[in-house]
Amino acid sequence: MSSYDVIVIGSGPGGYVCAIRCAQLGLKTACVEGRETLGGTCLNIGCIPSKALLHASHQLHEAEHNFAKMGLKGKSPSVDWTQMQAYKTDVIGQNTKGIEFLFKKNKIDWLKGWGSIPEAGKVKVSDEVHEAKHIIIASGSEPSSLPGIEIDQKIVVDSEGALSLPKIPKKMVVIGAGVIGLELGSVYARLGSEVKVIEFLDHITPGMDAEVSKVFQRTLKKQGLEFIMGAAVQKVDATKTKAKVTYKLRKDDSEAAVDADVVLVATGRKPYTDGLGLEALGVKISDRGQIEVDGQYRTSVEGVMAIGDAIKGPMLAHKAEDEGMAAAEVAAGKHGHVNYGVIPGVIYTHPEVSTVGETEESLKEAGRAYKVGKFSFMGNGRAKANFAGDGFVKLLADKETDRILGAHIIGPMAGDLIHEVCVAMEFGASAEDLALTCHAHPTYSEAVREAALACGDGPIHS
Repeated sequence: MSSYDVIVIGSGPGGYVCAIRCAQLGLKTACVEGRETLGGTCLNIGCIPSKALLHASHQLHEAEHNFAKMGLKGKSPSVDWTQMQAYKTDVIGQNTKGIEFLFKKNKIDWLKGWGSIPEAGKVKVSDEVHEAKHIIIASGSEPSSLPGIEIDQKIVVDSEGALSLPKIPKKMVVIGAGVIGLELGSVYARLGSEVKVIEFLDHITPGMDAEVSKVFQRTLKKQGLEFIMGAAVQKVDATKTKAKVTYKLRKDDSEAAVDADVVLVATGRKPYTDGLGLEALGVKISDRGQIEVDGQYRTSVEGVMAIGDAIKGPMLAHKAEDEGMAAAEVAAGKHGHVNYGVIPGVIYTHPEVSTVGETEESLKEAGRAYKVGKFSFMGNGRAKANFAGDGFVKLLADKETDRILGAHIIGPMAGDLIHEVCVAMEFGASAEDLALTCHAHPTYSEAVREAALACGDGPIHS
């Protein structure tokens, strides 16, 4: 029987980061993973492969729509779907092998197989039982579906199936206008599919700043995505080659149907804890299937902790990573901390959308006095030169103290630009602090500074 200070169950972004941090802190560490490769959903069938396809399809869009404007003339590239899939697979391989290297470098044992916890302090992998002072569950999440809809990964697919379709569909129906549905819907729309998005609510991207959400939907419509809003999907009837999606409009209960070659069910994700033996162990689980933990990621069972998608909070890889590092600190006898008020969210469409902190809606609901600084990318020289003038930066600051409360960006490189606001918020900075910071010209980041200036006397270029 092997004995460890820490055994981490799951090698996704939360699990592998946690394992590496544990090893850095001098703890003898092992990580349990049943896949053939490390990295979990994110690296194998999630964030990384989807970004590869988003990048490839965006390059096609640029060639078709903007190359000629810059004097780059010639026939637009044709799509070799097999080669695009091979590129995606290569990207996955480079990342997963990178984690293997990091495990070897940090002397972390990979316990290959699916893990369970027969009793506190013990982890069973295949037929072997290992001992650990600390067990950290980082088992992640899996796609959730709607009642009565059967995922066959051929005609009716979830996010995993949508990444590896045998061919580009002529017609695709996406159920759910959240991050996953819009990203993958964008990929196939750029590749020539007719994409219809069916959403239960009256707006896309639930929880996002309402102004950004409206502009985002208009932008996606221009790109060819069609939206059916306020619609409750009743059923999906699939044959070997086609599917019919029946939905009911909430406003008048009228029923309609739409045909598709492929239906992508993108209705969110749920914690994946099957097979761990948590119920028998006595670990408390919430009504939503999330493992309940305290402020230091400890469950109701001594020595068992949990992080990432398996517990409450946004199901984001970087949130899991932060929790993984914090849990490692706790296991090493230190104090782990995550600032949940400064966790950014990004949608990797084009333009990108990013957000951090409060929205106007949340501030109004809380009755807080705030001010808004906005700046359009049409006033940014770099954005105009790169045909990326759509969108804006929106900064929210406390009306009295000027402290930054949140930011929302739709535009070029929004996922990168949001982080200077994150750092500013982490340090309790004011909008004026950002406004007084010199930004290089010409860069997209100047739009962030202009939005900060707009919280004061006003922007320069607007």
